[in-house]
Amino acid sequence: MNHEELQKLIRDITSFPKETETVEFKESNSDKKRIGRDISALSNSANLKGEKFAYLVFGIQDETHKIVGTSYNPKQEKVGSTELELWLNQRINPKVDFSIHDFVYEGKPIVLFKIPPATTRPINFSGTSYIRIGSSTTELKNHVEKERKIWINVSKNSFEKNTAKEHVAISEILNLLDHSAYFTLTKQKTPSQTTEFVEKMAQHNLVKKTTGTEKYDILNLGAILFAKDLADFQSVTRKKIRIITYRGNTKEKREREHEEQLGYATAFKKVLEYIHEKLPVNEEISKSLRKEHKMYPDVAIREFVANALIHQDLALTGTSPMVEIFDKRIEITNPGKPLIDIDRFIDHPARSHNESMAAFMREIGICEESGTGIDRALTAIEIYQLPAPKFEAFDDFTRITLYAHRNLKGMSKEERIRACYQHCVLLYVRGERMTNASLRKRLGIERKNYPMATRIINETIKKGKIKMSGKVREYVPFWG
Repeated sequence: MNHEELQKLIRDITSFPKETETVEFKESNSDKKRIGRDISALSNSANLKGEKFAYLVFGIQDETHKIVGTSYNPKQEKVGSTELELWLNQRINPKVDFSIHDFVYEGKPIVLFKIPPATTRPINFSGTSYIRIGSSTTELKNHVEKERKIWINVSKNSFEKNTAKEHVAISEILNLLDHSAYFTLTKQKTPSQTTEFVEKMAQHNLVKKTTGTEKYDILNLGAILFAKDLADFQSVTRKKIRIITYRGNTKEKREREHEEQLGYATAFKKVLEYIHEKLPVNEEISKSLRKEHKMYPDVAIREFVANALIHQDLALTGTSPMVEIFDKRIEITNPGKPLIDIDRFIDHPARSHNESMAAFMREIGICEESGTGIDRALTAIEIYQLPAPKFEAFDDFTRITLYAHRNLKGMSKEERIRACYQHCVLLYVRGERMTNASLRKRLGIERKNYPMATRIINETIKKGKIKMSGKVREYVPFWG
């Protein structure tokens, strides 16, 4: 927030006749735990009241709203050796992207915490969720109906529809968002009037008209897709795509890091080109491919990077999609746990944390329709005769690892089972069945060595990943 916005905000909130559920005034405070409880309560109350932000303000009397100033400086406060802001973030769950502003109003120092509403579930501090009742902070569990309503609001809420920057003039929107890229990617004719530029973008829910004014709110969807610089928007500045190149196969020797400033839609082609430039050339590849081919198929890189952007949990703060390039593998990581089981990535219809982004990315051709992109990526990986990619789901992130060429002898038992399972699924979704012969072709096993393929099939059955189909020596996934 700039100086003028902070001044106007203080004028507005001090005009209220009393404290509200989303605004709390204090003269000073040294109770760190109380601040944590207040952030939880105000964030949950902002959700309940449908407010864009809640505010905790130091330097204003709570009853009279008199501007008295404060000597409190949270940015210099520590709990032990830990800075207060970090200490709060470690105890607030899920993370809340609150910001602290210190400034002068009417000649008096003011400190303001700007707190966004709960978006994924009620916010807790040290394991307990709080709520504001009038001007008091109390535990949320004592107010069942309010907790239920917060959960209902959470289910309706979408990060994409929230505001990234409010009350913006049309001229500023055109400065902040790459409208030229928008019209190119959506294959629309560029309008002659600037008002039509923004009206078109509003149809895709990138911006939203502010009621009763000639200004617009830029929504998070518009910012994250078409920002000329993601740093211009606090809600998405930490969501830039990071590409890190290492020398060797560990993280000890980092050669280069690139952080993409442009919005995802504008930057996507550029990001793929950058990754492609950093990839090593395959030294040993399928006989059907020329040696100058890159280590990994383009379609696989494209699909998995697109998935990382689309399926990330945007409500998680302080983390972003990341591509890490090693000599013998690529790791593509995105924030958030996937909504479907990793064993069903290939066949299951896509489910995204961000349906609006997914729909728009499909419309402009960045990602494929449900499921087909993963199929095409894995088919290309089989043609390149690469090890099967590894899908991993953790509590707060998802990772896909692509491996450089390695012959069967160099693969671990786990990698052989994974290749067998993924091959089986690919054939199943095409209406075909895996056989010993098809697996030999996938893994480059000569016909005379068919017992080796049989052994891998049996190990995969024992692992519970595949099973015999109705016909002898034909196999389907465990869920087929």
